[in-house]
Amino acid sequence: MKIIIPMAGMGKRMRPHTLTIPKPLIPIAGKPIVQRLVEEIASVSKEKIDEINFVIGDFGDEVIGQLSEVAKQAGAKVKFFTQEKPLGTAHAVLCAAPSLNGKVVVAFADTLFKADFILDDSSDAIIWVSHVKDPALFGVIKLNDNNVVTDFIEKPKVFVSDLAIIGIYYFQNGEKLKNELQYLVDHDVLVNGEYQLTDALENMKNKGTQFKISRVNEWLDCGNKNATVYTNQRILEHNRTEQLVSASAIIENSIVNEPCFIGENVEIRNSVIGPYLSVGNNTKINNSLIKNSIIQSNTLIDDLNIENSMIGNYVEIKGEVSEVNIGDFTSISNSHN
Repeated sequence: MKIIIPMAGMGKRMRPHTLTIPKPLIPIAGKPIVQRLVEEIASVSKEKIDEINFVIGDFGDEVIGQLSEVAKQAGAKVKFFTQEKPLGTAHAVLCAAPSLNGKVVVAFADTLFKADFILDDSSDAIIWVSHVKDPALFGVIKLNDNNVVTDFIEKPKVFVSDLAIIGIYYFQNGEKLKNELQYLVDHDVLVNGEYQLTDALENMKNKGTQFKISRVNEWLDCGNKNATVYTNQRILEHNRTEQLVSASAIIENSIVNEPCFIGENVEIRNSVIGPYLSVGNNTKINNSLIKNSIIQSNTLIDDLNIENSMIGNYVEIKGEVSEVNIGDFTSISNSHN
C-alpha cells in the first residue's frame, strides 16, 4: 500500500518555526509530525506500507534527506513530487499522479490521530472522521442507515452531522481518484480559485464508489502554536510507557515531572521541568521552571519560567517571561548588564 502526503504549504500559521523548516518536520515528543503520522497509519493498516510519496515545495536537499529517513524508518521506498503553486487540495494530490494506482492512503500532514480500528482495505474508499463539538468549523459527512457516506458538507451553517473529515482517506483503486482529480483540472472546476478534493470525492460517489468511515478516538491538530503544544502534551501522555529520557542526558539538582521527552546530550541543571515538556538534542537548561512546552535542539535556556511555549533550534534566551513563541537562531536576554 502507498501513502501520499501533500505538504507543500508554507505553514504560515506556525511561523516563525516554519521559516526554516516545513511544518511537518517540527518535532512532537522527539519525532517529526510527519513521522508520527506515518507510524499511526501503519499501526492501523493490515498491509505493509511499501511506498511513501511526498508532495513538497522548494524545500532543498536537507528536507529531502529528512523525509527520506522517515520513509526508511517505515521500511518504505520514497518518491518526491513538487507542487509549484498552491492550487488546492485536489491539485496537491494530483501532483503525485504517477503513484495514484492500487491501494492508496492520502494523508495531509498537519494532523495526527489516535485510533484502535483496523483499516478495512476491501472497501471502495474510507474517510477518516472524528466527532467534533462545533461542526460549523469543519467539513463533515452525512451517512445513510448502512453507514455509507451520502453527502460532503463544508462548514454547515445548520446541523447535519458532527463527523468531521480529519484529512486522511483510503482508496482501494487510486486510478479512480486520479481520473476525477484530472477531470477537475481539465475542466477548471474551481472553488475560490482552487481545485478541491471533496469535489473529486463527490464525483466518485456519484459514479458508484461507496465511501465508508473509520472513526478515530482522538484527532490532534498541529495548525498553530497552541494546538501543537497541546498535541505534544497528548502524545507524551499516550506514550508514557516509552523510554522518553535519553540515557545520554545529564540531569543535575533538578526535578523532572513526567511525562517529558528529553533528547540526546541534553543538560538540565538546577531546574524543575515538566510535565509535558519536549527537549531536543544538545539543548541546555539552567535555573529554570518549564512545563507544557516544546524546546528544539542546540538551544540554551537560562533563568526562564515558562509554559505553553515553543522555542526553536539554536536559540539563546535568558530572563523571566511567562510564555514565548520563538523561532530558530534567535537570542533574547533581559539582562541589564
